[in-house]
Amino acid sequence: MFALLVAAAVAAPLPSAFDAGWHGEKVCTLLFDNPRMRAARCVFPPGGGHERHFHAAHWGYIVSGGTMRITTASGTVDRVLEAGGSWWSDGIAWHEAINIGTTTAVYVIIEPKDAP
Repeated sequence: MFALLVAAAVAAPLPSAFDAGWHGEKVCTLLFDNPRMRAARCVFPPGGGHERHFHAAHWGYIVSGGTMRITTASGTVDRVLEAGGSWWSDGIAWHEAINIGTTTAVYVIIEPKDAP
């Protein structure tokens, strides 16, 4: 029975970054949504994080910086993120993050809907 539960948990699809939360609470608020794109504001207070989730291709902007511990299939890294920084990602199968700093980190993520 335990093996079946583990297999079911492994096979369960991951939520998108827009839908993933932290300890049952949403961390991203939808700002805009139309047939071509969607945008969300994601807030991570100290000690807060984002459960394991996937990302489609997206652009992100750091509104308020912080220090995040990010875990992917490749390992775990600590990143100091500066306000005003931005990034482009072609998407990621999964990652999870926790704010290990002392300030609240805030991002805006914009995801084109026609992106893979």
